[in-house]
Amino acid sequence: MGFLGEYEHNIDQKNRVFIPAKFREALGESFTLCRAPMEKCIFVYPDEKWEELTREVSAQSNTLEARQRQRLFFRGSQTVEPDKQGRITIPQKLCDYAGITREVVVFGADTRVELWDRETFEQAMDEAGALDPADGMDVHY
Repeated sequence: MGFLGEYEHNIDQKNRVFIPAKFREALGESFTLCRAPMEKCIFVYPDEKWEELTREVSAQSNTLEARQRQRLFFRGSQTVEPDKQGRITIPQKLCDYAGITREVVVFGADTRVELWDRETFEQAMDEAGALDPADGMDVHY
């Protein structure tokens, strides 16, 4: 079973945010934060999934385009460990990238957790809601 659920928390002045216990259990003792490739949020991966992704990115051909994709993928990535209160510290550059300043949505997205600025998340969900949910998906409920 993947990561499911949506939680809201505030980030403190030291860029610490609470990660729900059920996510921490599945993520493990340490996990990796990275920029989302096409959205203004932060992806959070458990170690085994991060290792799988890094192998895929590293296996790409050695063209300039492939190296640029690698740089974008790894830029700002960082492994973190939750403290005893279940909080992680988000590097300032990642907070800046995602526009996180106060309210954070911690969102389960199957193979990863996503960290969003609440307002940005709501805008993204409003835009997604304007799409026909059946477009391009073969999902049976």
